[in-house]
Amino acid sequence: MSDRILVPYDGSEPAGYALEFAFETFPDADVTALHVIQIPEGYWGTFEGPGVRPPVTEKAREYADELLEPARELAADRGRDLETEILAGKPDDRIVEYAEEEEGYDAIVMGSHGREGITRVLLGSVAENVVRRSPTPVVVARDPDVK
Repeated sequence: MSDRILVPYDGSEPAGYALEFAFETFPDADVTALHVIQIPEGYWGTFEGPGVRPPVTEKAREYADELLEPARELAADRGRDLETEILAGKPDDRIVEYAEEEEGYDAIVMGSHGREGITRVLLGSVAENVVRRSPTPVVVARDPDVK
């Protein structure tokens, strides 16, 4: 039985499916939806160093909060509580860091677009990077009806 589940949430269909999957699969767990405001890759050199986090505008935070609204609505529809968290940075790094720093997560449940071949190589895969680096088990939930 899992007590705490982390669900990275970007507003996409796969993220919504992952949240639904988490609610159904872990009916008694506390679920946190984590949105990472992505900072463009070219700016990373400016923000390097331990504990250094890139600055984020209030407008970006407001947008992220709005993006999490469907997750809150889904939780309410399912009669579930949902904690939400907003961070900034490179999504795969921040998801793994958050899971490490906020000890106590039993699993990370994340959606996948299911890209294959050259598309996956060119675009990279947040889910794949999290699976490789996560300190906690990762469940990659992919809607079987989406091709």
